[in-house]
Amino acid sequence: MNNFNLLSDLETVKREPKERTWKFWVIFWSLAATFLISWFLFLEYKNSNWIEIANFFSPVLKVAPIAEKQKTELQSIFKIASIISETEEVQTFLILLQNNLELRPGGGFIGSFGILKIENGKVIEIDIHDTNVFDDRISTGITPPYPMPETLNIKNWEMRDSNWSPDFPENAKKASYLYKLQGGGEEFDGVAAVSTEILSSFLETVGPVEIEGFPGEYNSGNAIVKLEYQVEKGYKEQDIEKGQRKYIMKYLAKNILDKAQALGIGEKKELLLKLEEHLDQKDIMLNFFNPIIQEEIVKLNWDGEVEQNIPSDYLMIVDANLAAYKTDLYMVRSFKYQVDFSGVEPIAKLDLTYTNTARAKDWMTNDYQSYLRVYVPREGWLLNSSSTRPIKFGEEFDKKYFGTLVQIPINQSRTFHFEYRLPERITFENYSLMIQKQSGISEMEGEIELIDKNKDSQKHEITITQDWELNI
Repeated sequence: MNNFNLLSDLETVKREPKERTWKFWVIFWSLAATFLISWFLFLEYKNSNWIEIANFFSPVLKVAPIAEKQKTELQSIFKIASIISETEEVQTFLILLQNNLELRPGGGFIGSFGILKIENGKVIEIDIHDTNVFDDRISTGITPPYPMPETLNIKNWEMRDSNWSPDFPENAKKASYLYKLQGGGEEFDGVAAVSTEILSSFLETVGPVEIEGFPGEYNSGNAIVKLEYQVEKGYKEQDIEKGQRKYIMKYLAKNILDKAQALGIGEKKELLLKLEEHLDQKDIMLNFFNPIIQEEIVKLNWDGEVEQNIPSDYLMIVDANLAAYKTDLYMVRSFKYQVDFSGVEPIAKLDLTYTNTARAKDWMTNDYQSYLRVYVPREGWLLNSSSTRPIKFGEEFDKKYFGTLVQIPINQSRTFHFEYRLPERITFENYSLMIQKQSGISEMEGEIELIDKNKDSQKHEITITQDWELNI
C-alpha cells in the first residue's frame, strides 16, 4: 500500500451555551486554535503548550467565583489539554471538512480532509487534501448503502461518502476505516468534523480578505459561494490542474490567519463565542479514540452522538442531498408535529415542508433531491404517508426510521406527511420530547402541538438551532 501523507405548562430545555468567564476563553482559545479550527489558526499557537496554560489557571479555578457547572466545564478543558500535552508520541487527527451546501446525514459532503499532527501539545504539521483525488486512487469494494448506488450511480463506498449516519462517532469510525482501506498510511488518534459555516464566522470577525492571484475579495457574505465557484469552475479558467484546485483553501486560511493574529482581546472573545455556538450546533464535532478524553467531550455535548435510551418521545429529521448540486444553500425547512392522546393510543402526525427558494437552474443549483429519514421511538408504527415513493424501514440507535426519496423543484414548496402510532408507554402525563438537530442545518422553524384526553390543545412554536427538549 502506498503511504498517503497528506477536522400542563410546557417547559422547554434548549441546550444553550452557559455564560463563560475570561478564564474559560483563555483555555478554549488555545484548544480551538490548535485543534478544533486548526486548519485556519494552528500557526498562532504552535509555540504554546496546553499543559503550561492549564497549570497556570488551575489554582485560580479553585477559588474563582463562578458556577459549579462552569467549573466542571473548565475542568474538562483542563483535563483534555493535560492528556494531549503529556503524551510524548506524535498524535494524528483526521479533520473532515464538510460542505453543508450539499447536505449529508452527518453534516455535509466531505469534499476535503485534513491531517493534523500534534507533538507535546504543539501542532507540528497539517495538510489539506481533495477527497475526490484520494478516493480515485483505490476502490474499496464495499457497496454503498441505499440509495447511493441507485441515485449517484456509484459502486464503491468511499471516504467522501463516509458520513452516511446522523451519528458522528459512527461516521468517525467509518471515515478512519475507509481511509485505511483506500491506502491511507496514518494511524489516527481522533476525528473532527468542521462545517463550512465556520468560514463565514471567521470572516464576520476578521473582515474581508483578498488572495493574490485570485479575483475579488472573500467576505462573510460571499466566501462560501465564491470558494465553491473557484473549485468547481474558476480553476479551469485559470489553467489550474484539477488535483490542485483546492489549494486555494490553504491560501485563504493563511490570509485569515494573518488577520486573526492582529485581533484585539474583545474581537477574539467574539470569535470564540461564535465558535462555541458552532460546537453546540454541531458545526464542529469531535471524536477522540482515547476514551478518557472522549468522556470529557461527551460531558460538553460536543460529540455529535444520536441519543439513545430516550424514555419518552423522540424525533430527528435527516436529509441526504443526492443530486450532486449545492442546492441546500437555498433550502428552507419547517415542520409541524402533533401528538394526539385523545384516542385509544397516542398518534403522532408530522408535516415536513421544504421550500426550494432558488429561482433558476445553474452549475450550482437544481431541483432538490434528498433521501429523507425520520427517526422515531423504536416501537413507532407508520400508519400512512403522503410520499409517492416507496418507504424504507430500518432500526438503529434504539430508534426506528422511515426513509423515502423526496424531490422539490426550483422555486416550489412541498409538504410531506407522516402519521404513526407511538408506543403505549408514552402518555400525556409522562410526556417528554427530544428533537435532535441534524448537523449541517442552521435552523428549522417548528410547531409542537399536544392534545390531551379531553381534546384540549397546547401549542409551542420553536426554532431548532441545536438539540432541543420539551417536558410537561
